Amino acid sequence: MKIIIDIVRYIVGGLFIFSGLVKVVDPVGTAIKLEEYFSVFAGDIAPFFSVFEPYALVIGIILNVLEVTLGVALIIRWRVRYTLNLLSIMIVFFTFLTFYTAYFNKVTDCGCFGDAITLTPWQSFTKDIILVILIGFLYLNIKKIKESTFGPKNVIVICTTAISLLLCIYSIRHLPFIDFRAYKIGTNIPEAMKAKENPKFQYTFEKDGKEIKTYEYKPEDEGYKLVGHEITNPDASTPKITDFATWNESGDKTQTVLTGKKLWIVAYDISNANTIGLIDINELLTRLNPDIKPIILTSSSAEEVLRIKAERGIKTDFYYADATVLKTIIRSNPGLVLVENGTVKGKWHYNDVPEPYNITEKLN
Repeated sequence: MKIIIDIVRYIVGGLFIFSGLVKVVDPVGTAIKLEEYFSVFAGDIAPFFSVFEPYALVIGIILNVLEVTLGVALIIRWRVRYTLNLLSIMIVFFTFLTFYTAYFNKVTDCGCFGDAITLTPWQSFTKDIILVILIGFLYLNIKKIKESTFGPKNVIVICTTAISLLLCIYSIRHLPFIDFRAYKIGTNIPEAMKAKENPKFQYTFEKDGKEIKTYEYKPEDEGYKLVGHEITNPDASTPKITDFATWNESGDKTQTVLTGKKLWIVAYDISNANTIGLIDINELLTRLNPDIKPIILTSSSAEEVLRIKAERGIKTDFYYADATVLKTIIRSNPGLVLVENGTVKGKWHYNDVPEPYNITEKLN
């Protein structure tokens, strides 16, 4: 029995550590997902949920750090009852989120494992139900889990918390040092917008009271009645990037933005973009290689963009893009993305505005 308890303890602890770590490197991504939840809850459940939206980043940091710390605490058997109590509260909260996601189909991705592993809503809910069962099993056998007598376990928990918090702060002030998103450096965006394969379907028919599954479409005049169908290769038949588009008043400009050597100044909300960052970027543009064309990508209105351009003396064209897409491209407002013929060559946070030669050396 002790072996089973230990196995379960390591599984639960390991899952929480992994889940926390992949989000610790991208706390802004967690905040974006929480904002989405709070917005949905404010409309569907109670308006007071909107109060939490401005604090989504702080809440996300706390949750991410807790996941890592409690996972480590469970594995080293630090204050077992206290650890299990906190884990139970967190898993109940996560299970509610994933159930809401799956049942009402309001938030299509819970962000359980950040952008590292994408689960369907029902897969996420199933994962949380399994964790609820496993944590419940540990509760039932809590007296058999002896707290570790290992001396520095308090130090381990404190250090884990401190390191996780520092990683969060670093990722906020710079960029995630591990990029799991579709727009990571090296990605060719036009290629990522194409599916590797055509969809393959499995059909379900009824004939003579029997259900028949087949990959071949059967004609109705032979007595087959179509009940349903499913795609059997969703990963290969779905492009990695499905929502990238840019435009201005004259129409679609996606091809223009992806052609040649471009330095994207991404500012999804240009009115709230970091002021010093805009000043540093504008100073960079005065010394930029003329072969590289800078452009602004934003979801803000033309009035806002023109006002900021006039205030900061920025002289570049601007195009519109979806705010969620821009937040996915780079976790910085503003941020810089170097693109050559559709391939992402470099990314910089507004705290790390590069020198012109740093940009040029990344091009072919």
